[in-house]
Amino acid sequence: MESNRLTPEEALKKYEKEKRGKLKIYLGYAPGVGKTYTMLREANIRVKRGEDICIGYLEPHDRKATLEQVGILETIPYKEIEYGNKKYSEVNIEEIIKRKPKIVLIDELAHTNIKGSKNKKRYEDILEILEAGINVNTTLNIQHIESLNDIVYTITGIEVREKIPDSIINIADEVEVIDISASGLEERLKRGEVYNLKVASAALKNFFRRGNLNALRELSLRRIAQEVDISLLEYMEDKNITTNWHTTERVLVSISSSPRADKVIRYGARIAQRYKCEFYIISIEPYGLLKKGFSEKDWEVIKKHEELGKSLGAETYRLKGKNIAKKILEFANQKRITQIVLGHSKRNKLPTFFKGSVINYIIEHSKNSEIRIVPWQNL
Repeated sequence: MESNRLTPEEALKKYEKEKRGKLKIYLGYAPGVGKTYTMLREANIRVKRGEDICIGYLEPHDRKATLEQVGILETIPYKEIEYGNKKYSEVNIEEIIKRKPKIVLIDELAHTNIKGSKNKKRYEDILEILEAGINVNTTLNIQHIESLNDIVYTITGIEVREKIPDSIINIADEVEVIDISASGLEERLKRGEVYNLKVASAALKNFFRRGNLNALRELSLRRIAQEVDISLLEYMEDKNITTNWHTTERVLVSISSSPRADKVIRYGARIAQRYKCEFYIISIEPYGLLKKGFSEKDWEVIKKHEELGKSLGAETYRLKGKNIAKKILEFANQKRITQIVLGHSKRNKLPTFFKGSVINYIIEHSKNSEIRIVPWQNL
């Protein structure tokens, strides 16, 4: 039992995490999908059950349906800041901490604060409020995530200037995707429910083109799938679950220094592209009493294969092992691989008799992965 006790440092880290407020993000793929509407509606339901929830900042964009969802929610006064002979409203961090509700609703996580504010970005305001032990619910569109910024530009041709670091998403305790079909969002725009009809008409020809919306929607759904997958892996590791639950496909290709291994890589890439899933390539250098490892020429060929794999979206790994088959299975279990792709070379029967077949061993001992063999005629 002694080994399970936390160190003082671990205990302090756990205490700090538990003391911090919880962050929930309502994530959408475009304006108008219903993030703020949903956040307000759910908050009203919980307030009626007796929970202490307040509005810390709301940006309804003059949308009637959104304003109607404010309902009975208390609003903490905004901070008024004068800049350029105009007054602007921002999150009032001090008033929120003073009021200390159980949950505060703060719209538009990626917002840039007006000059003269305490913090440059709204997410920095939210981090302060979380540190004070107050839970925060907020809203965000997928195009504002830093790592996706260039992809969004490629899709839409529009540069999104307001960005948040991925680390903010990573610390969120809950991310809820608010989804609607692209055609459904188009109908909202045409009815003037997102912007006035003149603005909506122009938007439908630019950012809100059907292709753009479908691509952004897929980005949003895949991002949340990634978050769920990480949470699931953490749960399985915490509970010491070694069985592969096959919730998502993961493809592994094992290559040698054979010049024909490129065909196995392409075969594996086609599977990964079909499922839009993680794709791994490994090369295993043999070592032992009678094994010399790879020669310089072998490494040149493997490097060429790795470059091909990376161009097709694969992560590449170089490993060493006395037993190649066991090493492949060990890696497959570690990465929770669902499909292993191997090349079947035209091998002399005598070496197979003495050394055994790598493929046969993997087929016999693999419990969690499907095995796909590319015939030697195709190599």
